[in-house]
Amino acid sequence: MNIGHILSYHAKYRPYHTAFICGDVRLNYKELYSSVNKIANALATAKVSKGSKVAMLLPNCRELWELYWAIAQIGAIAVPLSPLLRGRGLINQLNFVETQLLITNAESVNFVNQIIADLNISPKQIWITGEEYASDFGSFYTNKNCAPESHNIEPEISPDDLYNIIFSSGTTGSPKGIMLTHRIRANYMTLFGSFFRMTPESVVLQSGSIVFNGSFLMLMPVMFHGGTFILNENFNAKEIAHQIKNERVTHSILVPTQIISVLKENSFNYENLSSLQCILTVGAPLHKSFKEELNSRIPDVFYELYGLTEGFVTILDKTDFELKSGSVGKPPQFFEMKIVDELGRELPSGDVGEIIGKGPILMEGYYEDDIRTKEAIKDGWLYTGDLGYVDEDGYLFLVDRKKDMIISGSVNVYPKDIEGVIILHENVSEVAVIGIPDEKWGESPIAAVVLKTQSKSDIGELMTWINERVEARFHKIKDMIILESFPRNVAGKILKNEIKELYIASKTK
Repeated sequence: MNIGHILSYHAKYRPYHTAFICGDVRLNYKELYSSVNKIANALATAKVSKGSKVAMLLPNCRELWELYWAIAQIGAIAVPLSPLLRGRGLINQLNFVETQLLITNAESVNFVNQIIADLNISPKQIWITGEEYASDFGSFYTNKNCAPESHNIEPEISPDDLYNIIFSSGTTGSPKGIMLTHRIRANYMTLFGSFFRMTPESVVLQSGSIVFNGSFLMLMPVMFHGGTFILNENFNAKEIAHQIKNERVTHSILVPTQIISVLKENSFNYENLSSLQCILTVGAPLHKSFKEELNSRIPDVFYELYGLTEGFVTILDKTDFELKSGSVGKPPQFFEMKIVDELGRELPSGDVGEIIGKGPILMEGYYEDDIRTKEAIKDGWLYTGDLGYVDEDGYLFLVDRKKDMIISGSVNVYPKDIEGVIILHENVSEVAVIGIPDEKWGESPIAAVVLKTQSKSDIGELMTWINERVEARFHKIKDMIILESFPRNVAGKILKNEIKELYIASKTK
């Protein structure tokens, strides 16, 4: 089983069907296959082979899309990285997976150049996609253009061979890489294609970054079905409706921040969007009022997915919205779910507990991290760390996150990553980062600090200091509260819920 063979199948049996659109680039399956073959051969010439890690520090672009299929073809392992990563966070992830080749663009190469001395690869193992690049680095297109178009590489790939490592967090300390196999991605192709009612005539529009796992919910099945994938380099709320109308888009993923933005546009209405069959929202909770407005404008197209990259999902189907709009749906076919107490005992409907699940997309584990793998997967069940309950019909309702993770603009933000920066300030004694609901981003990080000397640092100066030093843009804090001391339980653990209440109260005075 090699998911890279799907492209060669379509190149043979539907060669002139439009496969990919990005900006001015439009490729049919024959053209896409030829281009991907050249990249695969170029990678092989650079001694990238089965099991080699190829990291990609790229925004949405043609090269990133084609690399996913070239890497699959030769049995290498695709490691997409957030283009927002900088400094230590980038070093950690590149070195942790033993990267053999890094592919990036001219915009990011300056950040790579700043850390090159700390990387375990040479400059020649870094390829730049732009026409202009420093002579010390390799050129993606020089290597590609020298390679043949023929399909020359046929490694023996088993279903359980690794295809992806997706990072869930880790800009400080040890990163956490989620291992996903060819079998798992093949299940993404077939199962989610069925769940979202895709066909070979489907046209998928992707405006969010395809380095994040949520994008694979549609990019994998549209390739499997031989449909058309439209990749936007950037999200533009004013252009979305026009694009959907002109290209007859049938399926699209929009994270909550994007849905809120498009709902502000008068053009986002049924008359312009009559081709749509599915709008899927993922990545963060969407307020019920926005769900209802979306459904009133474009009825019977809204899907909501709750899930973890580690391998469990529930889906609120478009046919269930009217009756279960406050729910995040139910486990689809071949998935199982339980709500359990702290001892792992299953709870009855209506009782709040931890959500655990299993299914055919369950990860192989965390890369080089048996301890955290065993903590996450117990007896075949994935412990999500999220709290919820099921109603009498088996539909899941989220209550809170057991873990402290913040989801901002569909990106998982871990407070400890930000706290590790803030505590380095000379006048900070203690720090706790919490997530506060944000209409645009879903959640935004807020810092609470205890200062060593009250007169030395004011909020504005300290926020500037922090936001200049965090490793990623989504780690920038939106606001701050200064406390004399933190509330704690009897064990001395900081009570973040009480800090959140104090912050909210301070803003309502």
